Amino acid sequence: MLSVYFTAGYPNLNDTVAVIRRLEKNGVDIVLIGLPYSDSPSDGPIVQKSALTALQNGMSTVLLFHQLENIRNIVNIPLLIIGYFNAILRFGVENFCRNCSTIGIDGLIIPDLPADVYIESYKAIFDKYRLTIVFLITPETSEERIRHIDKFSNAFIYMVSSASVTSDDTDVDKNEQNYVRRIADMNLKNPIIVGFGINDNTTFRQATTFAKGAIVRSSFIKNITKNGVSGFSDFIEAFSI
Repeated sequence: MLSVYFTAGYPNLNDTVAVIRRLEKNGVDIVLIGLPYSDSPSDGPIVQKSALTALQNGMSTVLLFHQLENIRNIVNIPLLIIGYFNAILRFGVENFCRNCSTIGIDGLIIPDLPADVYIESYKAIFDKYRLTIVFLITPETSEERIRHIDKFSNAFIYMVSSASVTSDDTDVDKNEQNYVRRIADMNLKNPIIVGFGINDNTTFRQATTFAKGAIVRSSFIKNITKNGVSGFSDFIEAFSI
């Protein structure tokens, strides 16, 4: 399962829908739409830079919902928004979820929203609007915590490296390979998606030996920075060779 992350409004403000359509056309299974935020210390520098550019372009939560209001007329694959909780709080959690449901977003990834806070305060809202939520785990996350997250998940679990919550796509070292294998051996009910170190077909295949899928992040952003929205087909198709 190949997932791709991109920053809404990057490289140009009105590229959001075009990127999603082309990703689906090129065989991507899930698209993660990044809601740009000015203070995102858990992102790597490439993602941070794309977020800053998107904000300078004029991207906002309101505009993103406007851009996506007819997306389900042209795109069928699962779409998830990934963003920081402060931005969602400012918009209003229920208002944000209502808008997501209306336009056909399948779920959210909120890296700075703890699972316990979600369960206690926001799960009812997500359930009301039939939105899934994806939680993150790191090599430091205990087995007890992982099984707790697995219990309340209904999509997949997002594995990230210890270096940063959603790090750039550097090569996967042996410790991280062992981390993926260890989580796979837990036989969780939700599939595991690897969110680090995926930058070519080789690293994608390594990750998916023990996980259900993998997420391409910074290497994709680097590609569209260089080649633009119309020039990334070969990059995506290489993952299926």
